[in-house]
Amino acid sequence: MTRSDLLKRLAGKTAIVTAAGQGIGRAIAERLAEEGALVHASDLDAGLLSGLDAASAEKLDATDHAAVKTYFDRFERIDVLVHAVGYVHQGTIEECSPKDWQRSVDITLTSAYNVLGAAVSKMKANGGSIVTIGSVASSTKGFPKRAAYGAAKGGVIGLTKAMAADYIKEGIRCNSICPGTVSSPSLQQRIEDLAQTMGSKEDAYRFFIDRQPAGRFGTPEEIAAFCAFLVSDEGSFVNGQAINVDGGITI
Repeated sequence: MTRSDLLKRLAGKTAIVTAAGQGIGRAIAERLAEEGALVHASDLDAGLLSGLDAASAEKLDATDHAAVKTYFDRFERIDVLVHAVGYVHQGTIEECSPKDWQRSVDITLTSAYNVLGAAVSKMKANGGSIVTIGSVASSTKGFPKRAAYGAAKGGVIGLTKAMAADYIKEGIRCNSICPGTVSSPSLQQRIEDLAQTMGSKEDAYRFFIDRQPAGRFGTPEEIAAFCAFLVSDEGSFVNGQAINVDGGITI
């Protein structure tokens, strides 16, 4: 018997997943579909959505308020929303230009404002579950060269908690999953970028792995499995939390 035979916790649920083209977002979209959800997936790069088992898969710029509103207007009901859009700027505050700062805020925090704001009205009548992908690099913990990223992800956590307080009476739960370092295309690009300043890819890899007490990176599938629990009825008593799934990095 396969896992899909055992778990259909989301059968009949309509789920929206942003940044579903690769990495954590892709793994979440695949897991929710496996568990029976009708998944509507979006990504800035529509080509990355190829092959995804989804009810719809299309391009969406989550930083574009009007485009996000138009996208969500089509849905009469949303049971699950997972917002996974984010951007990692590497650098101290001195290494973060105003352009870098604005890009970080727009992609990571403003996109959450746009997406969560557009979705919540579709969830009021029947309740539902919202999950944002936060980070341990945020209001939770400071990391070297994560000034803009930590600030933006801290904002995402704050927004998530505020919405949990605002909409609990409507049966809408809002939580943030805060991963540690997860093996993904985004991480590989960060390793490549850091290698340019550290002198080698090996040194850059070691920079990331050394901060993981577990001695390894997490996997997108591990984050997706936790997300599936959190948005299911089994996670129905969890609300307003920023939950670290981090291999012990915040011990």
